[in-house]
Amino acid sequence: MTIHRWKGRLKTPTPYLMAFGIVLWIGTYYLFVEGWELPRFNKLPGPVEVITEWLNPAPDWGMSLFTADYYKHVIISCRRILIAFTIATCLGVPLGLFMGWSKKFKDYSFPILETLRPIPILAWVPLAILMFSGFETPVIFLATLASLFVTTLNTLLGVDSIDEEYFRAAKCLGSKPHHVFRYIVIPGAMPFIFTGLQISVGVAWFSLVAAEMVSGQYGLGYLIMDSYMNITYVTMVIGMLTLGFVGWVTSAMVRYAGNRMMQWRVRALALEGR
Repeated sequence: MTIHRWKGRLKTPTPYLMAFGIVLWIGTYYLFVEGWELPRFNKLPGPVEVITEWLNPAPDWGMSLFTADYYKHVIISCRRILIAFTIATCLGVPLGLFMGWSKKFKDYSFPILETLRPIPILAWVPLAILMFSGFETPVIFLATLASLFVTTLNTLLGVDSIDEEYFRAAKCLGSKPHHVFRYIVIPGAMPFIFTGLQISVGVAWFSLVAAEMVSGQYGLGYLIMDSYMNITYVTMVIGMLTLGFVGWVTSAMVRYAGNRMMQWRVRALALEGR
């Protein structure tokens, strides 16, 4: 089945446009840095230098696909994201559902959410260090906090987007409140929930990187900042590109899980030609 789906995708222009976009980006990067040597880019390592170092079994700057430390940074960041994203999802989705379902609960909780949400994650760093000991817990707390706001708000918007006629129809048919919540509120909010989760995992990544730069000991954010401080710019770019690829994969995994759980929506979009 998977092979059949991939063959079907190869018959569409999507994979070729994606490949063209990546080649275009690398080509522009090469021209700016190594081809035209533009003044604002003369201190940056070019793509040839970065890729050569990335694939070097004996890297000149100590970091490549063949070094154990490289995978240690990736694994630690992914573990932190998994924990933070799981906590934010388990808290944010129910909170958003109840806020959208109950006006009284929303009146109590929404002002708190809107007061805390605009505070930048970096502003929480000193407080996180004071509240939690060690290097691991403050970083996870900061990533969870940023992801929580996005998840909760998108879930709330999903409930608000449900047509009021569904609730009136359920009431006329004698449905109990918990049946309405289970069969109308949750399915109706699902598209917004998974859209929010895709945004949430991206927010968790850049919040994690900011936290690792300040209070981390390992991880991709720490690697990027440490490379900058030690003027190893090639390693810094390797860390940034790795972060981009890993973030892309995690977003794709969330999108895939959403499509699997919402087959009815996938079929509906397919009938619409989308």
